[in-house]
Amino acid sequence: MKNPLLGLSFSLSSVLFTQVLAGLPSDKIYGVNLGSWLVLEPWMLPQEWLNMGGESCANCADCIATESAFAKAYPTIVDEKFAEHWNTWFTESHVDQFVEAGINTVRVPLGYWIVEALVNRPAEAFPRGGLKYLRMGLNWLKQAGIKAILDHHALPGVQTPGQQFTGNCTTDVQFYTPDNYHRALVWTVVMTSLAHLDPNFGSVFAIEAVNEPIMNATQTPDYGEFQKNFVRTVRAVEYTLGIPVPGTPSGYSTSSKNFTAALGDSCSPSLCNAQVSAAMRDAIPILLQIAYEYDLEDECTSSSFQSGQTSLVTNFMDINWQYNNPSNPADAAIGPQGYDNHLYYSFGGVANATQEAYLTSVCNLQRIQNDAALSNSPLWFGEWGLSTQPAVNATDDFLCKWADAQKWAYSKGAGWIYWNFKTEISSLTNGTALARQWSYLEGVKEGFLTKDPSAYHDPNVCAQYITTSP
Repeated sequence: MKNPLLGLSFSLSSVLFTQVLAGLPSDKIYGVNLGSWLVLEPWMLPQEWLNMGGESCANCADCIATESAFAKAYPTIVDEKFAEHWNTWFTESHVDQFVEAGINTVRVPLGYWIVEALVNRPAEAFPRGGLKYLRMGLNWLKQAGIKAILDHHALPGVQTPGQQFTGNCTTDVQFYTPDNYHRALVWTVVMTSLAHLDPNFGSVFAIEAVNEPIMNATQTPDYGEFQKNFVRTVRAVEYTLGIPVPGTPSGYSTSSKNFTAALGDSCSPSLCNAQVSAAMRDAIPILLQIAYEYDLEDECTSSSFQSGQTSLVTNFMDINWQYNNPSNPADAAIGPQGYDNHLYYSFGGVANATQEAYLTSVCNLQRIQNDAALSNSPLWFGEWGLSTQPAVNATDDFLCKWADAQKWAYSKGAGWIYWNFKTEISSLTNGTALARQWSYLEGVKEGFLTKDPSAYHDPNVCAQYITTSP
């Protein structure tokens, strides 16, 4: 999620849609992001960040304004400070509020450093210990019946310049290189394995490959091949586990009774090219260490690891996120796959800064149809909110309409996931001024968002604004 302080009917009743949403409590995603939990963005909690020892500046590269900068500035206390944050920013009481609000899905932004062995220390520095809290939070969600998407939000080498959400605010973007693609694939092996083997991960139904890559596809070399390798990696782990996936070889067998050892066995050439094989091999010692630290040794060494589970949904930002002849993530699909689009009017470039222009724009939104024409379906809107440009008069009445209209438009696809579940309320955020447009829970409290996420204040909110044919 970019720092805001810087600056029609469509049917999805296909078999693929059913596969992708298998296990959800309804046929639509109604979700929230757990932003600023395991990938901290100081603009969302400015007072807490200062209290921790962070700094605020106009250019996030110029001060202690990211997790990486904090870890380098405070190497002896970074883990302690972030443990306090992880323990308080998202709690079980929030899960109870999600249940009360009808939320059925949570998107969990993660940095690559959640897998600590992937951090190239001392050149790179990030807080350690986040996996403990991820496991705890996912278990709460599982107990509540809420599904989870693991979102690789901050990639090794940084995937987008000048953003807090990458964990390292820099213009030196290095993700789109062989070494960092490799680290991302190792991360994928680890997360896929945990999603299937760790009981705490039982709520996970999807893994998102890359959050918000650079939009100009000429600046993301070999990204299309990485997309294919990401899917191959997920499916290769599932193939090893004996999980059936449409489009993958069947009848896998191994003499090994040890999952991590089986990862090192040869697998189908259709899945395990050199890049995938290398990622599988390099993930083995990492998984063994995690198994030891979190008492998962039985899960990783039991002879019953080949069990009948459901394949994960692979998830990408949609093709239309990029321009200049981007790769199509649909070309990478093997088995169930979903697509993610993010839409914020507050950054400009979408509609004129008036209430009428906003409502006319979103009520005539064609992104779902345009993506479907390129096989990017089902599509959900993984980030959106009630934020507006300063010139828009964001009255309470307008925010009710703005919420209804966006929900109506996005629900024509697979659903939506609001950014964010909460933001700080303090003097530095002018009380609830930030939260009223960025916090889902505050939006429900103030009445802008309905307590039933599938409901509307006015189900005909878009009627007078529709100018396009369905």
